[in-house]
Amino acid sequence: MFHTTDQRFMQEALRLAVLAAEQGEVPVGAVVVWQNHIIGKGYNQTVMLNDPTAHAEMIAITAATQHLGARYLNECTLYVTLEPCPMCAGACYWAMLGRVVYAASDEKNGFSRLQVSASNIFHPKTIVHQGLFASEAAALLKQFFQKLRS
Repeated sequence: MFHTTDQRFMQEALRLAVLAAEQGEVPVGAVVVWQNHIIGKGYNQTVMLNDPTAHAEMIAITAATQHLGARYLNECTLYVTLEPCPMCAGACYWAMLGRVVYAASDEKNGFSRLQVSASNIFHPKTIVHQGLFASEAAALLKQFFQKLRS
């Protein structure tokens, strides 16, 4: 199901998640890929920007649409280290992303907590895959929250 290019792009998203953690942000990273090139990058910046919408996905999607000069990303793939929240899933819908690949599930804040399937919250043509480097992404989150609590 996953190709070596998927692994490479998710590793970049994981690198961005580490950067977020180093800055005191919840460690989530995202990249948008078009024609095998990263055209948008983002990591959580809600604290730094004092903006509750500054999620990794939102920043990466904005960068990608600006790069292409288009609001639709139907030929693009979003790689993100954590299951998108309902807000970010909605942004994926409106951007008409062609594919979304996420690593770790998020039972507390992910779109699936709404008890909807990917086909109900993402654009009907969006292909969604989960689980690529899930244990690595989950470990980053676990370490971050353990450190935060201590």
